[in-house]
Amino acid sequence: MGFIDYEVEGAVGIITINRPKALNALNADVLTELEQTFDAVDLKTVRCLILTGAGDKSFVAGADIGAMSTMSKEEGKAFGKKGNDIFLKIEKFPIPVIAAINGFALGGGCEISMSCDIRICSDTAMFGQPEVGLGITPGFGGTQRLARLVGAGMAKQLIYTARNIKADEAFRIGLVNAVYPLEELMPAAKKMAATIAGNAPFAVRACKKAINEGLQVSIDEGAAIEEDLFGACFETYGQREGMANFLRKKDDPKKVKKVAFLDE
Repeated sequence: MGFIDYEVEGAVGIITINRPKALNALNADVLTELEQTFDAVDLKTVRCLILTGAGDKSFVAGADIGAMSTMSKEEGKAFGKKGNDIFLKIEKFPIPVIAAINGFALGGGCEISMSCDIRICSDTAMFGQPEVGLGITPGFGGTQRLARLVGAGMAKQLIYTARNIKADEAFRIGLVNAVYPLEELMPAAKKMAATIAGNAPFAVRACKKAINEGLQVSIDEGAAIEEDLFGACFETYGQREGMANFLRKKDDPKKVKKVAFLDE
């Protein structure tokens, strides 16, 4: 593909938005290729994804302002829907997605990172929703996900002021999980992804589904969702082998082994 690179290392897939001359900015073609890449992921072998940007300056610097500058109301709404549909696909993707944010994550870049399950960033990263300075609102989920992640008050402050924040502040307010020197970012992302991929795949997917769906409903409804998914784990290979290994360790620590969870 022209703007998206995809490679697989073991059970980890790495998706790279590769438009460095434009700081990996999102336009309709990039979004289309990104969706096609996610659709092509082999869920039988890949258990965790890493999403990053090409180069060492930018994760995704935002949506393509040049492309947006001449849009009509109808075209603007359609572009927002295209981005939202794809970011919702990432958010609901069956396996976890880690955003490895290697620089600017502004506008659509911040928004796509927020659609991922986990965000880690380099100490050179910069976050922001600059849209009001361009005469528009965030259009790819920024008004919705930012408030859910950092609270309504902080989200309103960042969006209304269009102020950019550095990696340390993003960590302080809970927008990212961890900050690394740039050269350590991808090794850290790969290590985390490999750890996730090494756990029971059915259980990991069920946890993602339970968390995502539970956040949209009351605690009572969320508990019911959890009960169903908890029950669904039983009689799977992961449940049988994981518990058997625990019991072997309890009976005789010398019998313990690292479980190689099979695809389920």
